[in-house]
Amino acid sequence: MLYYLFEYLESEFNLTGASVFQFITFRSAAAFIFSLLISTIFGKRIIEFLRRQQVGESIRDLGLEGQMQKKGTPTMGGVIIILSTLIPVLLLAKLENIYVIILVITTLWMGVIGFADDYIKVFKKDKAGLKGIFKVIGQVGLGVIVGAMLYFNSSVTIKEKLPVEQQVVQEDGRRQVFGEAHKSTKTTVPFMKNNELEYAKVLSFLGDGYEKYAWIIFIPLVIFIVTAVSNGANLTDGIDGLAAGTSSIMVLTLAIFAWVSGNIVFAEYLDVMYIPNSGEMTVFILAFAGALIGFLWYNTYPAQVFMGDTGSLTIGGIIAVIAIAIRKELLLPLLAGVFFIEVLSVMLQVSYFKYTKKKFGEGRRIFKMSPLHHHYQKLNYHESKIVTRFWIIGILLAVFTIVTLKLR
Repeated sequence: MLYYLFEYLESEFNLTGASVFQFITFRSAAAFIFSLLISTIFGKRIIEFLRRQQVGESIRDLGLEGQMQKKGTPTMGGVIIILSTLIPVLLLAKLENIYVIILVITTLWMGVIGFADDYIKVFKKDKAGLKGIFKVIGQVGLGVIVGAMLYFNSSVTIKEKLPVEQQVVQEDGRRQVFGEAHKSTKTTVPFMKNNELEYAKVLSFLGDGYEKYAWIIFIPLVIFIVTAVSNGANLTDGIDGLAAGTSSIMVLTLAIFAWVSGNIVFAEYLDVMYIPNSGEMTVFILAFAGALIGFLWYNTYPAQVFMGDTGSLTIGGIIAVIAIAIRKELLLPLLAGVFFIEVLSVMLQVSYFKYTKKKFGEGRRIFKMSPLHHHYQKLNYHESKIVTRFWIIGILLAVFTIVTLKLR
């Protein structure tokens, strides 16, 4: 809204300084600061409100050190993250931008699913929360919506770099490096010299015109990624500061990718896919990063509030959708490696237990407990040490992910 206000003031009254709102970098920085202030200042009031409403976490005794002391800690703190993200976005972003629209829908959609789950746990006293089938339906539904919007909307395009012999010097002296904007389901493949993959080519056996059926591949892929990453974030949210901290690192890395992908100069210099209008996502992403860091102020050990599924499912959904929108979803196993290993630890634990129970009549375990962070708790590592080391791993993975821009 402020963006449109200052745009009007500049065009009608030539207001000095109003043009600064045209710059994505300025609005992104402002969104980060604004969301950080909202989450830290008003976050405390929201926590106090949750405490008065007795929105406390119910704890199962899993034999973990310090676990039972957390009983009664306010949960549903994901509301802080959601509000602190959306308010700056509504004020500072171009709201007609298709990528911003998709991210706002993602935030609200996953927020509602997570809120429903937390509400059932807290107020209905049902520790199981929302039935798994309904969570999956919600995640699949979001995947269908996001996939369809990205595939069918005419504003979602890419520009491909022209061969040197086709590049021409324009009247203003600039060289035209990129061709015309067009629809495509191409994505970035890490570590490859010609680092682009066209999903539609999977259907090339259909003959001429196979490209128009690319949605058959693209939309199910979006569904899978959204479901996997949101569940990964949900499983990672097990000890104070772990999910919020590692997510902040991932989100700030995605902000770099989004800004580069939407900037024609840096896209050319770094030889990455140029995605017109995608740079506007940087405003949303930095607002989201500010909200996460502000929330982390109250979520670090000992936590004053838990994000609950309201936060964790929303975080995972947003990270997945950003990565898909900037065509970097194949980097997620690396960038979101902490989520990946948490999910993998659960899958391995459950599969091995079932296999050994069937074969030997007694279930055996690979880890002392899953997800993986609980395994280290069982080994008597203090949770703050576990979280800090996971953050360090997240930073290393983020650096390596950024390096893939040129590592081919």
